[in-house]
Amino acid sequence: MAADMCGSAAEDVSAENEDPGAAPYGNFINYYTFNPPENRLSLIPSNLLQDLEYGANETVVILDVGCNSGDLSVALYKHLQPECLPKGPTAEGRLHLLGFDLDEELIHRAQSSNPYPRNISFIPLDITQDEASRAQLGTYLRGFGRSTFHLCVCLAVTMWVHLNHGDEGLLGLLSRLAALSDYLLLEAQPWKCYRSAARRLRKLGRSDFEHFKMLQIRGDMAENARHHLSNNCGMELMQSFGSTSWDRKLLLFRKRAEKDKS
Repeated sequence: MAADMCGSAAEDVSAENEDPGAAPYGNFINYYTFNPPENRLSLIPSNLLQDLEYGANETVVILDVGCNSGDLSVALYKHLQPECLPKGPTAEGRLHLLGFDLDEELIHRAQSSNPYPRNISFIPLDITQDEASRAQLGTYLRGFGRSTFHLCVCLAVTMWVHLNHGDEGLLGLLSRLAALSDYLLLEAQPWKCYRSAARRLRKLGRSDFEHFKMLQIRGDMAENARHHLSNNCGMELMQSFGSTSWDRKLLLFRKRAEKDKS
């Protein structure tokens, strides 16, 4: 059942005998064995870029936040341009995607299995390190003559930042992503997932996440994110693509035009 998918029945699955408690930042080494890319891609229209009015010959730059081993990054890249994939690893297409994760081992796996190295790049990066991450992402964007990504994709990352860095960390993440993107596709874990993550640590005889009991931002996490992005970051909710089988909403935000900001 979808209601149980935040609990141990799903995220405790471990094909490699890796204890899920050893992934306090959500950096599960086998993540896509229990949450395959299709769980999200089935909700995202393949013509999304056209719907956002990006032309067929226009270079589009996408950021995948917390990309893990890169499976979803590659699947999303294919999904968004099914008719015009580059022919072979040395060919170059119009769509460019940068994925990052704070886990260097996962990034190494993503780099090693990357079928489109001319168009997809993976780097180790901690988005909570503001100055360092801004410098790295800025360098990548300048290679395309841009200061923002056309689309940022942040799926199942918010909870881990929130648990490890508190309310300020969560709001800072959302603000940074809003500043980096023209459009933001967001999947925020619901509050029940927080309780499940904390319960797993307790089962392992470990302490709760440092900030868990002090969090003031609780309840409807998708709505909390929408409120902050709308009221403080100059973004507006454009569309909901529905909920995944894990009962998580996929929300698409866009940067408001200057005349609409007030």
